[in-house]
Amino acid sequence: MNCTRCGFCLPSCPTYIQTGGNEASSPRGRIALMRSVVEGRKKPDAEVEAQLNECLGCRACEPACPSGVNYGHLLEQARTVINEHKSYSLPVKVLRKATFDWLFMSHDRMQKLHRLRYMYERTPMQNVMRKSGIFKLFPGETATMERVVPPAVPPSELNEVPEVESAAKPAVKKVAFFRGCLMSTMFAETNESTRFLLKQAGCDIVTPKTQECCGALHAHGGETDKAKMLAKKNIEAFEQAEVDAIVSNAGGCGAGLKEYPFLLRDEPEWADRAKQFSEKSMDISTLLASLALPPMKLDAQLVTYQPSCHLSNVMKERGNVEALLGRIEGVQYVAMREKDQCCGSAGIYNLVQPKMAMKILDKKMSDVKDTKASCIVTSNPGCLLQMKAGVERENLSSEVQAVHIVDLLAQAVKNAETVEV
Repeated sequence: MNCTRCGFCLPSCPTYIQTGGNEASSPRGRIALMRSVVEGRKKPDAEVEAQLNECLGCRACEPACPSGVNYGHLLEQARTVINEHKSYSLPVKVLRKATFDWLFMSHDRMQKLHRLRYMYERTPMQNVMRKSGIFKLFPGETATMERVVPPAVPPSELNEVPEVESAAKPAVKKVAFFRGCLMSTMFAETNESTRFLLKQAGCDIVTPKTQECCGALHAHGGETDKAKMLAKKNIEAFEQAEVDAIVSNAGGCGAGLKEYPFLLRDEPEWADRAKQFSEKSMDISTLLASLALPPMKLDAQLVTYQPSCHLSNVMKERGNVEALLGRIEGVQYVAMREKDQCCGSAGIYNLVQPKMAMKILDKKMSDVKDTKASCIVTSNPGCLLQMKAGVERENLSSEVQAVHIVDLLAQAVKNAETVEV
């Protein structure tokens, strides 16, 4: 009801822009659809579902809204309603159950899947699959994404993260590390870089073993009850660690953690605990920007930054990545045009809405090329894969690389140490 239909959200909405100004593809258009369902003027049918699914959930409309409409909460609640009323086909039921009920409910299962991926990459199976063209049968840009994911680290390395680690210098902070499910498996090397930087910045680290997935995927997919289960497990896991901050290195995960108070708002025994958890949660870039890092040096290069939508629009953490880039000797930061526009990744959006995702990505890559940068920095794994896919689509692999900010910072610290020696 707070939406006054003023239209301030329209220029911030990627799907509204890409559809040439289709009202139904805008935040206020989708809110109007939600309202018509609530008031009984429309059923939560396929038309409503299609429009809600077309939304990236980037929440760029929220900072633009003068009325303070929390569109992200409305979207998740609407998707939950759709999920409750929808009758899925058997293959979709099986896929959703495997994803939401099994895989992302257990960190141990994520590690088992990682072991299978490691074996897949170390046998002829990967080349056979790629040459067979079987990936063309999968949704969206699956074939491209399969090529750009980081190589799987040996499974033995996934189990070597200590629960308690000491700072590399006199400690100034004690932090808990939220390892994430994909970050701790598919992006294990980025997690390693994160822990390295935290210790170099003077942080003692606690990594609770009983933590699970943040639950953001479930919340976005209309599986609210499962998101609540995961939130409660994580709150319990981190409550025992008396720390100054709970640090994450993925904008999507960090936003999911920040949203626990809303997720558990109707459960009095959890609401205050969720609030305390949320208040301590922050992105790695925010913490590092406030601390002293060792000297950092890289070869002279132009670097641009694709912000994580959830880091900017939900966690409200802006400017820290740019500040950190400014500390690296040899790096010249250049902002891309409309950098705050979503890259089109949005979790699994690029798989389930490939046409719209690629339109958005093509526009983003045009902006990247205009910067002349040789390095694209991101702060979220989905954004990283999307930008890597963009580099491949544009045949720029020999000229441009896409990296996570902590990997770039860690390399810069190690390079500076080598130069000093």
